[in-house]
Amino acid sequence: QVQLVESGGGLVQPGGSLRLSCAASGRISSINGMGWYRQAPGKERELVAHITSPTSTWYADSVKGRFTISRDNAKNTVYLQTNSLKPEDTAVYYCNAGIVVGPSYSDYWGQGTRVTVSS
Repeated sequence: QVQLVESGGGLVQPGGSLRLSCAASGRISSINGMGWYRQAPGKERELVAHITSPTSTWYADSVKGRFTISRDNAKNTVYLQTNSLKPEDTAVYYCNAGIVVGPSYSDYWGQGTRVTVSS
């Protein structure tokens, strides 16, 4: 069984920073792409950032220049450094990963970590 566990969310003032982490555990053969999504109240879940390798990253226009995604393959962990946070960044942030377990490949999701940006 594979689990993704996020951490690092919380309440922060506008302009502040948070570092989100997502660790994958279980009988993992390999991990392909990893990404962060977010869902604000009343809105659909949206992709924020994605990484396949250190040189292959993608960001939503709304977070470019403010957020940085990275991964530590030895720890099966993906990070999202969020800087210059705005109230519109308030959402539940979810980690997603494409994971190979034995002969099977599946998408896995974490339980979410809440980020609230407010003064």
